Amino acid sequence: MGLQTDAPPSHQTIVPFRSGWSGLTGSAFKPIPKYSITGLGLLLRRACWLLITALLAGCATSPTGRQQFLLLSPDAAISMAQSAYSDTLRQFGQEGKLWDNPQVAERMMRITGRLAAVAVQEYPHTARWDWSVALVDDPDVINAWAMAGGRMAIYRGLVERLGLSDAEIAHIMGHEIAHSIANHQAESMSMVLAQDLVVSVVGQNTEEGSYAAPITNAVASIALTLPNSRTSEEEADRLGMWIATKAGYAPQAAVTLWEKMTRHEGPNLPEFLSTHPNSSSRATALSTLVEDVQHLQPAVPPAPHRVRIYGAAKWGIGTS
Repeated sequence: MGLQTDAPPSHQTIVPFRSGWSGLTGSAFKPIPKYSITGLGLLLRRACWLLITALLAGCATSPTGRQQFLLLSPDAAISMAQSAYSDTLRQFGQEGKLWDNPQVAERMMRITGRLAAVAVQEYPHTARWDWSVALVDDPDVINAWAMAGGRMAIYRGLVERLGLSDAEIAHIMGHEIAHSIANHQAESMSMVLAQDLVVSVVGQNTEEGSYAAPITNAVASIALTLPNSRTSEEEADRLGMWIATKAGYAPQAAVTLWEKMTRHEGPNLPEFLSTHPNSSSRATALSTLVEDVQHLQPAVPPAPHRVRIYGAAKWGIGTS
């Protein structure tokens, strides 16, 4: 269904999902002894009940109005992201992987600043975020990502190899900002916690924990990670398009972005096994929203919010 109002919609190279199925085949796989199957089944049922209890306890509503599973609060995710982002920047700096390009830094500051201005206006709690973008000097990687709390990164390969316009970059960064606004990082962390909880219960209660773990991991990946990750990506596409359009960038650029991505991506897994919709599907889905959000594009774009840009020159401090 298209977006009909000015309100936010209520509904991270694409790295293909790599499942744990390979751990269940080949010479390394040891069949579960027959005597343990009944006991393992009981333990898996116990673990499933524990997971159901966690799911019920962790129900929450995202800022976009969707029901979410959160064992970890958004504030806790932001706190964890702060140290993780600092460690990542430090590693990039030590490896010489931060990009010293003043023109790109200014461009990203301006584009992301306008997106952040919309986010702060519509979601006031984001004014407290540490809005940041790291410029990663890797010409072979087509990627961008976000951690909780407005901490992001964009890779040189994405900017240069696809020949993106400002509006197309805005839709990429809007997508990443949408992940943070919609608490997707806290949601993903909660799924990992739930999965680890199930593995821990099975492993602590049976001598065959080494056999149970790969089975439980596979079940948890299909039951939790796949559906929620696909939902999160589609939600971020829609919300990101809404944010970018309100920041003054043409909504049609979201479609041309994914058309360019389609021409550059390699062979994909079947879409139903991927955590991400494929690029062609995304372009098609977003094209149906263009007319609905076009009226949101302002005549005068918002003044940029402060965003810190991390490049090679001052990777430990950043520029702003």
